[in-house]
Amino acid sequence: MSIVKQGSGAGKTRADIWAGTMEPTVWRVGPDPSRDRLSSRAIPDAPTDPESLPDVCAKGIAMPFSHHTDMLLPHDHQDGTNREGLLPINWLSGTSHEDYQEHYRPLMRIHALTYDREAREQAEEVGLAVGATRAYGAGNRAYGELPDPERTCFERDRDRIVHSPAFRRLAGKTQVFVFPKDHQRTRLTHALEVAQVATAIARAAGLNVALTEAIALGHDCGHGPGGHACEDALSIFLENGFDHAPWGANVTLSSLNLCHETLDGIRNHSWSRPLPATPEGMVVRWADRCAYCAHDLEDAVRSGITSTDQLPASVSETIGTTRSRQLDTLIRAVVQCIRDNGVIGMSPELAHALAELRRFNYENIYTREDSIRQGDAVVAVLRSLVEYFIDHPDRLPVDRQELQYRHHTTSTLPAPPSATTYDSATSIHWTSVAYVAGMTDRFAFDLAVDCLGWDPAKLPVGIG
Repeated sequence: MSIVKQGSGAGKTRADIWAGTMEPTVWRVGPDPSRDRLSSRAIPDAPTDPESLPDVCAKGIAMPFSHHTDMLLPHDHQDGTNREGLLPINWLSGTSHEDYQEHYRPLMRIHALTYDREAREQAEEVGLAVGATRAYGAGNRAYGELPDPERTCFERDRDRIVHSPAFRRLAGKTQVFVFPKDHQRTRLTHALEVAQVATAIARAAGLNVALTEAIALGHDCGHGPGGHACEDALSIFLENGFDHAPWGANVTLSSLNLCHETLDGIRNHSWSRPLPATPEGMVVRWADRCAYCAHDLEDAVRSGITSTDQLPASVSETIGTTRSRQLDTLIRAVVQCIRDNGVIGMSPELAHALAELRRFNYENIYTREDSIRQGDAVVAVLRSLVEYFIDHPDRLPVDRQELQYRHHTTSTLPAPPSATTYDSATSIHWTSVAYVAGMTDRFAFDLAVDCLGWDPAKLPVGIG
């Protein structure tokens, strides 16, 4: 990779450039013809200190030097040719929309070095930390399939989760507040925030980001409607109870044929479960706790349920009082622990602060009187729905085997296993639980009114 600094703006401030008083300094970035496609190095006379170099994409795409840069154009090399260099152009003023469309837009192009799956697997082999999980071929799956030509096995898992109905339904499932207001979290936004925290840690620690993201996005897909109260509601119908973590891996997402490493991370993300088998799974376990402690507090404060003034000093003085400050501190704490000790965790002081924040949330948010009433209402509705379908199995919408094991229509996988793996003497109980567990909050509560004649006044009530 060659990086060449050009223009008369060297050493000037960004304000000077924005003011239009001089030509902006730009960076021409492109592949180094003398090296192979996986190489990247600055030419000898280019500045090499981090303060001098702008952000440059690893694929040979020049990133903007100022916030006004919004396009890339071909640029002649020093020898007068116009081969593969790219120049970010700063349009500060004087360019009309018509001129842009007529003269400049046709010239826009992106020169990216496309790495196929095998090349990127090789890059992972060299670039990831010792102990990080590597992607190989199609991955370790219950049913063999051909590898994707472009995506690694964990990128494929992530994409399957994102496009799954179970992931979409998280938008209609409770995080803390039933019938959330516009800015209160749902189970879907929680999953997205966990993914951000987890991937930030994974990148800094040299772990497999795609695997981390897949686990984080899928970790709560096994949740039923109404938040954690659904576990209390549904457990009485199953011999081993209902736990959203293994349920998500073993049932809800089973038709996706995800890699064992992804399923293990989803199955064991809860702190009540065994330790995950991969460091990426451990990162998601910590990220989940960091994310929900911070954002549940933020939602409660905005709803007037509690105040940051009530936080204990061990929390406010150590990790702050805002979600932004808390997550920034906690993410850095995990990364620092990995760098210093090779262990995914936190220093005792910060781990204690996180535990105190969680305890505060339990006392002031999760177990307050209104929350208990909300949970009791959820339990009553869900148990009545399961009992209704046990008594009226003909009202179930689809055959049992299609319900949780619908074949991935774009896949060439063999047919999924028979549902008799789960259906024995308690077949109808399991079937009814699986159906109710997949519902969104609103669908479940509307169904209770329509099918059971449930009094709307006894439904869970939104808060905030």
